[in-house]
Amino acid sequence: MSGFPAFDYRNARLYGESVQLDRIAEEFGTPCYVYSRAALIAAYEEFDAAFAGRDHLVCYAVKANSNLAILNFFAPRGGGVDTVSGGELLRVLKAGGDPQKVVFSGVGKQPDEMRAALAAGILCFNVEAEPELVVLDRVAGEMNKIAPVSLRVNPDVDAKTHPYISTGLKENKFGIPFDEAERLYLSSREFANVRITGLDCHIGSQLTELDPFVEACGKILGLLDRLETQGLPIDHLDLGGGLGIRYAGESPPPARDYVAALCSAVGQRNQRILIEPGRALVGNAGVLLTRVAYLKHTPYRNFAIVDAAMNDLMRPALYDAYHEILPVIANRNDIKTYQIVGPVCETGDFLGHDRKLSLAQGDLLAIMSAGAYGMSMSSNYNTRPRAAEVMVDGDRIHLIRERESIEQLIAGEKILP
Repeated sequence: MSGFPAFDYRNARLYGESVQLDRIAEEFGTPCYVYSRAALIAAYEEFDAAFAGRDHLVCYAVKANSNLAILNFFAPRGGGVDTVSGGELLRVLKAGGDPQKVVFSGVGKQPDEMRAALAAGILCFNVEAEPELVVLDRVAGEMNKIAPVSLRVNPDVDAKTHPYISTGLKENKFGIPFDEAERLYLSSREFANVRITGLDCHIGSQLTELDPFVEACGKILGLLDRLETQGLPIDHLDLGGGLGIRYAGESPPPARDYVAALCSAVGQRNQRILIEPGRALVGNAGVLLTRVAYLKHTPYRNFAIVDAAMNDLMRPALYDAYHEILPVIANRNDIKTYQIVGPVCETGDFLGHDRKLSLAQGDLLAIMSAGAYGMSMSSNYNTRPRAAEVMVDGDRIHLIRERESIEQLIAGEKILP
């Protein structure tokens, strides 16, 4: 077994569900993202079932992976989505999402994005600053609409995660400072074209302990009680996302324990509970396939130069993040310690350091836990077309995004006359 339920070895070959991954590489080339439909469904259903009949909405965080085929899984199962841009909203609608199950987060919403969301009739705007509330009120007034609003409150709680993905500390750019939230909530009555419907917080991503979630929830519930005492009804509590996954040695709590802890904290309060998982739904449902182009042995280090790069999977270069790297065809002979690097012209272009592998030129590797923040953060740096994306469903293979061509990359560019 590989340690990733959707991807395991059979007769020394790595499979995704019932499909040999080397077969996908031969058909669609590399680099190539491969996702498991069964893993996506199982992850969503674990979150959904954990609420055990309590009024709730599981809002998938689109930024984790925005492919239309993945977005299309959640709507038929009653799921919602958390978007952070007008582009993500358009993707959700094209994928058949219900606008009444869309929350719109993000610190820099533009008026045109607000108009699109109001026209679609979304569930809620998660407003992150007082000036944003002023602009939203104006835009809604121009459209003769009432904007449903939840204020995202920054509870100043340490998520104990990488500083780049911690969002709930007072020095972070996200949310309304906790000490200002009550005043702004009460002053919202002065805005003619917004209606307060919820209370929101989100403290970060890749959390592997429950305590920060519970601490943040406790602070938010104290604020909720004060608002209701002052006659401001709140329909829903959006408690954010951020539950981590296993990349290497982490042991994050299962979804059922995470949900149980939140529900226990909320207690008998009757507000609908929203959560916004992203990574926990798609992270371990995907891998990135890459082929060894060259092996380079020096007196100091051994390099495996592969055809995937930092433009395909940014997390290692950006966060020094660890992804397990497995051979698609297992071979335990002549094991060496390799630096797994790409062809991009940056020393920071690496996918893994000091990996003990038996490799030959042309071998296939699977970079695990690549379903979240892989393709969605990819770029065309060095004029590299972005990878193909494939979904496996049992023994069936579906191409869900074609590999880009260089002609597509330069099609919109113009040479001066």
